[in-house]
This record gives sequence, C-alpha cells and structure tokens, in this order.
Amino acid sequence: MSGKGAAVLHDDSAVGLWVAQHPETAEVFEMLQIDYCCDGNKPLENACWENGLEVLRVHSLLAHTMAESANADQPDWLHASLTQLCDHIEQTHHALLKSSLPMLGDLISEIVSLHSQTHEGLRDVQLSFVAWRDEIVALMEEEEASLFPAIRRLEVDGNGSPSDKDFISTMIHRVTSEHTDIGEALKMTRKAGKNASATKDGSTKISRMYGLLRWVESDVRHHVHIEESILFPRVLAALAS
Repeated sequence: MSGKGAAVLHDDSAVGLWVAQHPETAEVFEMLQIDYCCDGNKPLENACWENGLEVLRVHSLLAHTMAESANADQPDWLHASLTQLCDHIEQTHHALLKSSLPMLGDLISEIVSLHSQTHEGLRDVQLSFVAWRDEIVALMEEEEASLFPAIRRLEVDGNGSPSDKDFISTMIHRVTSEHTDIGEALKMTRKAGKNASATKDGSTKISRMYGLLRWVESDVRHHVHIEESILFPRVLAALAS
C-alpha cells in the first residue's frame, strides 16, 4: 500500500506508520511482539532496542514481507473517507469482538473452573482478560453511539458544529488514554498466558482458548492501530483546519 502520498520509511519512522502504509507488516510486529497500536508513535529503532532485537534483521523482515505482498490488493485506509474508516471499524473490528468476546469469556470461565487447581496462572489470565474486555466493550458502545456519528457529521458538514468539534476533540483524547490502559491489560494477559501455558496439558479446550485469545488480541491491536495511527490524526487535522 505504498501509493501516492506515502512517506519513505526509515528506522526512525514510527511503528504505527509502517503498518498504516503497509498493513502486511502487522504480522511481523505481532510475531516479534512489538506493539504497533498503543505505542504506534515509537520509532522502529527504539521499539527494536526495547525488545532486544537487531534493527537490521527486523528491517529485513519488514522489507521481505512488503516485497512479497507488493502485488496484493490492500485497502488504502490512508486515503479512505472518515465515514469509510468509521464504517470499517464498526463493521469489521467491532462486529468481530461483539461475537468473539462472549464466546472467549465463556470458554475461559469453563477452563478456569475445571483446571485452575492444576494449572497455575489460569485465574490471572481470566482476571486480565476481563479487565480489558469490559473496557473495550464500553468503549465500542460509546464510539458507535456518539463519537463516530459526530465524525461523520463533521465530514458531511465540513466545519462541523462547535459542540461537535469540542466533543470530538475531548473524546479522542480520552479514548487514546483508555487505549493505553487496554494495551497494558493485553500485555498482562499475554504474560499470564505464558505462565499458565508453561504447565503441560493435553486439553484441546485449553489449546483452543489460547488460540482464540491470540486471535482476538491481534484484532484488538489492529482495531486500536487504525484509530490511533489513521482515523484520529486525520480527524484532529480536520478540526485544526
């Protein structure tokens, strides 16, 4: 997705910008456990140092991934309308989380009730999951009920009403702060999961739980990234103009 208007990326380019321009690189950052959503403003070089990774090797992985998908048809979210971005977030990420979070919550509860005595750390997985699940569900409801409709009105009306502009600015800053809390809770869930999964067990339900947890976590990170690195900067720029 290195279309017109795309900036040339370097080691000091923000991790979020890498994924904004080349969505396929998200897979590399996920694999290396580099946070590209809540810490999306962090330069690639710094993110590598903090995770004990060689910048040159990571850059090579990113370049290889981009080369492989150079001919792929990637959505150009950098140039989509604000309404299209809001619709995509609601219809793709919000819809997926609304359907998967209850299922995952039930699965975790069942596994904790069956295996918490023999699998140390499972209750920690449940507690950290519930923390970010409840927060992101409340946030999605608020975005759909008030923030996204206000953003759509801003795009349609041009300047937008003064009350909408004040609300949007305040809401974006609050959502950004809550994203940071969610990001920390996701890290705690991953850490708790590593401790719990260290116990040997052949349960297919436990394997399914961790697979679903990783899948949902990945979508949350994509969801937050699109808001933090693409939607919100464009909305704030529109407000400033």
